[in-house]
Amino acid sequence: MRRRVSALPGAACGAVLLFAATAQAGQDRPLPLESRVPGGIAFVDLGPPTANEARVTFNDHRAPVLLRGGRRVAVIGIPLDTPPGLQTARLDYADGKPATTLVFEVTAKAYDEQRLTVTNQRHVDPSPQDLERIAAERVRIDRALSTYSADQEPQLRLAAPVAGTRSSSFGSRRFFNGQARSPHSGMDIAAAAGTPILNPARGRVLDTGDFFFNGQTVFVDHGQGVVAMYCHLSRIDVKPGDEVGAGAQLGLVGATGRVTGAHLHWGIAVNRALVDPALLLGEAIPAAAQSAPREESADRPLESSQVD
Repeated sequence: MRRRVSALPGAACGAVLLFAATAQAGQDRPLPLESRVPGGIAFVDLGPPTANEARVTFNDHRAPVLLRGGRRVAVIGIPLDTPPGLQTARLDYADGKPATTLVFEVTAKAYDEQRLTVTNQRHVDPSPQDLERIAAERVRIDRALSTYSADQEPQLRLAAPVAGTRSSSFGSRRFFNGQARSPHSGMDIAAAAGTPILNPARGRVLDTGDFFFNGQTVFVDHGQGVVAMYCHLSRIDVKPGDEVGAGAQLGLVGATGRVTGAHLHWGIAVNRALVDPALLLGEAIPAAAQSAPREESADRPLESSQVD
């Protein structure tokens, strides 16, 4: 028999404040900002730690469970296509104790629209050969973003990987040459070609490659379902399997793939959901997104494996 545990915003506020206060006292790594909207992050209090391992899954993907201030907290990424209302995650225990349903509420968020003119028609209407390549790349991208490594606790407050003007275009609905496409699923940082891209936190390189939409791309596993992707690079300086520390150079800013100018596209997945990287930078999400600098985004289904 399942036990339902409510984690609605009114009940959660005190717990979130407790986590913030006790994290400083206990020298815990700080949490990201919480924003229970599509593309945001929800915290769910799991209570004091026990010897029984707790596993939390949302949409069949495992989420980080971290110890903060003497209590366990699940950090759940919310996909951009999540409808407003009550959502449920599943809490399982290693010893076979009955599963628990965790309930939290997602509120609506109005993201902006962007209308872009794409000069390379191939990136709007790919050829059959391009579509075959894109399908194969989606498998690779989905495999990378779905990675869960239980042996490493992720760092969830990060420095920006490159200095530059950061757009707030995450979640904005995009139209290419008048055709509707899916929301933008990362943060664009405008920087000169050749600018070094520095790894914000310890991790392991999962995959690298030159992708149709994303250009030269690096995927880094930061642990427990937190995976970062770095797109449009002019040069890649790491290879799959590399252990990379904070500050390691991943590559250089470029303009490969579907772009109109040099910049970095930085994506963050938490339990496979692509969330707003601003939350991990400790920045509040604006009420409506602003225009992104010089990028033509990928043509893809909402929350698909193919991201730009």
